[in-house]
Amino acid sequence: MQDYSFDERFDRYPIAMAYVPWQHFEKMYDDLDKAFKIGTIFPELNKPFTGRRCVS
Repeated sequence: MQDYSFDERFDRYPIAMAYVPWQHFEKMYDDLDKAFKIGTIFPELNKPFTGRRCVS
């Protein structure tokens, strides 16, 4: 009977491969202190958690 241990089967495959589409941002915050508090320099990524949905 052949041994099918996980170490032998999966060691030749990559752990994971991800697809991440390019994101194009057009605006940046001028006030870096505000951007630091928000957590991003891109207004398009500013999606505060309101408990229900994201708002702009």
